[in-house]
Amino acid sequence: MHRHVGSSSGIMAELSFNVDHGYLEGLVRGMKAGILTRTDYQNLAQCDTLEDIKLHLQCTDYGKTLSSSEDDLTVSLVHSKLRENLVTEFSCLRSNALPPLSTFLDYITYSYMIDNVVMLITGALKQRDVAELLPRCHPLGAFDQMAAVGIARTPTELYSAVLVDTPLAQFFQDAVSESNLDEMEAEILRNKLFKAYLESFHSFCKNIGGATKDIMCPVLEFEADRRAFIITVNSFGTDLSSADRSALYPACGELHPEGLRLLGRAQDAAQVKDVADCYPAYKIIFDEPEPGSRFKTLEDRFFEQEVKLNTLAFLQQFHFGVFYSYIKLKEQESRNIVWIAECVTQRQKSKIHNYIPIFQGSEP
Repeated sequence: MHRHVGSSSGIMAELSFNVDHGYLEGLVRGMKAGILTRTDYQNLAQCDTLEDIKLHLQCTDYGKTLSSSEDDLTVSLVHSKLRENLVTEFSCLRSNALPPLSTFLDYITYSYMIDNVVMLITGALKQRDVAELLPRCHPLGAFDQMAAVGIARTPTELYSAVLVDTPLAQFFQDAVSESNLDEMEAEILRNKLFKAYLESFHSFCKNIGGATKDIMCPVLEFEADRRAFIITVNSFGTDLSSADRSALYPACGELHPEGLRLLGRAQDAAQVKDVADCYPAYKIIFDEPEPGSRFKTLEDRFFEQEVKLNTLAFLQQFHFGVFYSYIKLKEQESRNIVWIAECVTQRQKSKIHNYIPIFQGSEP
């Protein structure tokens, strides 16, 4: 009897999901079918010029993305066109979304906003012209007050004069300080904002519940833990104290609380690996590569694991995780294409296969 009631309420939830969000979920699953296959990558890796890459991409869902410009083809142009393509797809999804999916999609943009703010601050510190910096900002993280970011001299000033009316204001509670903004302080600000952002996004997904919670919470927990590991490794040899470092760790990951406590005390890479060894998902990332296998940076190993998590999102239905995972997989695809394009232009064909495949089979 109870099982029947539970299953009927589950069916009702799925029906109501489909009424509001079914069309967009179907749309993003269709977009996912256009992600490059192993065969596509093999063909790209055989290209000798950027023109060859453009011709091959015309045979995929990218179509004439690279043909719409009169400018000479460069790696930078390829990167910017791929980004434009992603923004167009995202804007289509966002403009048709109803709550709470619309809020979920807004959360995706906040991470790009944080990166844009820090890039503008760092550029201002180096006396770069804001007109030169703005085109380098990620369009998914654009907001009206961006041009004024460079005038701030402290995080408090940045908040009160520039960001108080933006979506980032909610993440500033622990980031307000009177310290002068130098490059180190800008990176600390980035990490404080990301900590607040990830904890808030995790809480939002948890409250939605259902399959969205089941898919998104592990993905965000992985992202929180990745940031904790990278912050720790990057802090060695800097003036960042153990206490200051610990204050930057997002507290919504699998490492919380014991793993974070141990990371806060770590003094070198070996001690970080000791912490990772306690968690099977992270042990494989920090393990020594097998003899004969190609060298992979720590960042690449995390990217590989992220790709695996995001491909799993498409195995379930009736949840928002597919939207987040699609954007993340397309970002990785863009990094892959840009890597191949860089190798082609620099005649480094021996390194061309050092991209991160998204779907291991021939079909996504």
